Amino acid sequence: MKLVVIRGNSGSGKTTVAHEVRRRYGRGCALVEQDYLRRVVLREHGSDGTPTVAPAFITTVVRAALGHGYHVILEGILHSGQHGGPLRELIASHPETSIYWMEVSFDETVRRHGQRPAPIPVTADQMRAWHTPMDLLGAPGEQIIPEASSFEATVTEILHSSGLAGAAPETPCPVQCPRCAVKRGRSSSG
Repeated sequence: MKLVVIRGNSGSGKTTVAHEVRRRYGRGCALVEQDYLRRVVLREHGSDGTPTVAPAFITTVVRAALGHGYHVILEGILHSGQHGGPLRELIASHPETSIYWMEVSFDETVRRHGQRPAPIPVTADQMRAWHTPMDLLGAPGEQIIPEASSFEATVTEILHSSGLAGAAPETPCPVQCPRCAVKRGRSSSG
């Protein structure tokens, strides 16, 4: 199973890219979003020095999805200070991992944030407090996606360099589900 980790500052485009990579892959690929798990499921605040459950919770969700035959795209800011240890352990335990850091300048993140259809209500000053240039994990094979990379080029690069472009799903739904079999032009019996 493939694990794809897409990290970057707020407004770097990581969420939009992750959604498109998953859309193009199709069923059999789980999308694990840091913000959803941290803010919605756990209702935790960001890294303000208070110990949080989110880093361990996120890696547990990723491991569960991988263990059930899903390829996984994990996306988020995932600051190395708070998430680095759990992420490095996850990466070390999973040999088919591709890691991407979307390196986008602060000014460009603010511009991109302003172009979102429904931007989260934050100010440029708040975004500046979160912005950490080149917050790399130092994991083997970590790749930097530069600001100049277009959306299409970034999505294509991640699909191909991660191996997702040619990876078959192993989850029960795409393999056994009658609805998926019909979509592939097979009968539900085989």
